[in-house]
Amino acid sequence: MSTPTSGGKMDLDVGNVEQAVSTGALPGWDDVESHVGAAYERYRSHQAGVVADYIPALAEADPEAFGITVAEVNGELHAAGTASAVFSIQSIAKAFVHALVCEALGHDGVRDRVGVNNTGLAFNSVIAIELNDGHPMNPMVNAGAMATTAMIPGATAAEQWEQIRSGLSRFAGRQLELDGGVYRSEMLTNQRNRAIAALLESYGRIHIDPLEVVDVYTRQCSLLVDSRDLAVMGATLADGGVNPLTQQRVVSAGVCRDTLSVLAATGMYERSGEWLFEIGLPAKSGVAGGIVAVAPGKGAIGTYSPRLDSAGNSVRGQRATAYLSRTLGLNLFASDAYSEQGSDQQ
Repeated sequence: MSTPTSGGKMDLDVGNVEQAVSTGALPGWDDVESHVGAAYERYRSHQAGVVADYIPALAEADPEAFGITVAEVNGELHAAGTASAVFSIQSIAKAFVHALVCEALGHDGVRDRVGVNNTGLAFNSVIAIELNDGHPMNPMVNAGAMATTAMIPGATAAEQWEQIRSGLSRFAGRQLELDGGVYRSEMLTNQRNRAIAALLESYGRIHIDPLEVVDVYTRQCSLLVDSRDLAVMGATLADGGVNPLTQQRVVSAGVCRDTLSVLAATGMYERSGEWLFEIGLPAKSGVAGGIVAVAPGKGAIGTYSPRLDSAGNSVRGQRATAYLSRTLGLNLFASDAYSEQGSDQQ
């Protein structure tokens, strides 16, 4: 009997077993409205964290901006604060580009080339690539995200960019636009990403011009969104790939499951384990100050506040999401004792 290696894929023999779905529901409209407003009031004066300045355009953000939106899978929206303030999506785009590539290439194709395991290192780590023999490890760090972007269908970089822009727009339910100022600012300061892309090419993980990959990747990070957009995009993943506002199917339910599982493990960088332990929701952050957190079958939370912690996650956004996870009953791991009433009804 041979001993399986740590690098081998799990063989679970469930390929022909249908995925069952069992979800609850959010509280009533008034309760959700009340809790969203309470989250805003509770954390609006919190001053911890600093605005990102390693990308000059991001340093111009208003540090007091703070918006929250909850989108339900039925299309109902609940907002508080500066929920319509726009900002660049940054790394949150990684989640939705991953979903688009999974839709195009399938479950195994993306997992085999990019991976799904946390590196345990910073999002822009070069060491993580070398330690893993050129494997990007997961699509939520820069190396894996660029490898994923390179897999978007398209004969040219321009075609790939349009696939991404239109795909993320379908998630948001409206046409998203590029912030040219952020794009240009990032292109002047993205030497590390260019080095990562070149390293990936050397390992055979990227098969097209790495500089074109970096350009498309930088564009996807520079799309403008607000907290409402993030909540709707997340609610699309929560509702099996159907946008709750447009009722358009964006990706399959299987792709949503795959994407949310990756977010649960890796979406909050090296804090992902702590996030899941404390908050219990798949989520993704961006260094402009956005966070999206998804409650499958129920909806999603989108927050914006540009003051970040040392890992690049919005401080107010984390706190507001934690509060709403508790008050709205969203934590995936929360349970209660089986009631006597339930037992009597069996």
